[in-house]
Amino acid sequence: MDFSALWSADVYAWCILPVLIFLARILDVSLGTIRIIFISRDLKYFAPFIGFFEVLIWLLVIRQIMLSEGNNVICLIAYAAGFASGTFVGMYLENVLSFGRVLIRIITRKEAGDLVEYLKESGYGLTCVNATGATGPVKLVFSVVERHDIPNIVSIIKRFNPNAFYTIEDVRFVSENVLPFRIKESRMLISALFQRRTAK
Repeated sequence: MDFSALWSADVYAWCILPVLIFLARILDVSLGTIRIIFISRDLKYFAPFIGFFEVLIWLLVIRQIMLSEGNNVICLIAYAAGFASGTFVGMYLENVLSFGRVLIRIITRKEAGDLVEYLKESGYGLTCVNATGATGPVKLVFSVVERHDIPNIVSIIKRFNPNAFYTIEDVRFVSENVLPFRIKESRMLISALFQRRTAK
């Protein structure tokens, strides 16, 4: 088999180049999504750094398309497919990274004492307010937590009050907050370390 045929002009233009454009487009769109997330989280030093590589990759891709004289339909399709796939990959990475803080607002119609106490014991800082809703008195519970703690908070809410209404919003600036810390786990860890040192 003559492997040099794989690198012929036609094979490169209609097979290899579209794949490269597709992969490069996924990369630069994913970087663009992450850059926007960094801007919304006020990570002003990371966003320009990522933006540099995002635009550099985009320019290289556009250059290759222009060199193909714009008559390579496969390259154009690869460009569009890479953009769509990059958007999906960027959203997936945003969920995986799961950084930043969010505001969780819980509205419950029944007494929320058990829910509030459990959240406090779990190390979450809370603000509780009595309010009046359309059907009568309600309890408002506010908490600023790390984004990766959302599944844990939601599971706690559903356990103590499945019918509670809650909203989750991104928080850009936080002046002072009480972030989650596992009190029991921290005490157990400190105790274990102390016992090891004593044993030595």
